[in-house]
Amino acid sequence: MRSVVFFLLLLPLAFSAKGQTYADSIATYREQYIKDLLAEPRKPVQPSQIKYISFFKPDVNYRVWATFTPKPGSSPFLVNTHSGKQKPFKEYGVLSFTVNNMPLELHVYQSVSMINDPSHKDDLFVPFNDETNYETTYAGGRYIDMKVSDIQDNRVLLDFNKCYNPYCAYTDGFSCPIPPTENRLHVQISAGEKMFQH
Repeated sequence: MRSVVFFLLLLPLAFSAKGQTYADSIATYREQYIKDLLAEPRKPVQPSQIKYISFFKPDVNYRVWATFTPKPGSSPFLVNTHSGKQKPFKEYGVLSFTVNNMPLELHVYQSVSMINDPSHKDDLFVPFNDETNYETTYAGGRYIDMKVSDIQDNRVLLDFNKCYNPYCAYTDGFSCPIPPTENRLHVQISAGEKMFQH
């Protein structure tokens, strides 16, 4: 009996450690994100502006499993950007998932210009808008990056804690894709990067 009681007392600590481990992994991810921003040759952010970049606290409720439905043979189409230019993309598939008990979908895209680039042919792109835009997050939407290899048995782990701002959120001079209307989520995604405060 004493061993059972001891086990029950340890359970909260085990779950706390597990939660902290995930928070640590997100903190590490964000540290690398900042380093990559500073290393970007086009300089979307200056070192003195890093203090104006902020994030929601890590929340496992925005880390969800999604069912992937492939869309083979999709025709290329043009996506508008904030600079007025257009960029060609192909739809790769659709993600179906649930956030806060609400069923949602996001379309996944591949950049046509990168499909034949060996270093980027595995890259997938998920731009989206949600109900936090204009309030706590960038008005022009946010992005999630994925890899083809992330999809296993038509399932993929979708982590909104890793969503980030396009470079256009920081400064002018970039052609950032505007999320297509089909990727408008009519919920608040209070996770990932917040609005740039500079």
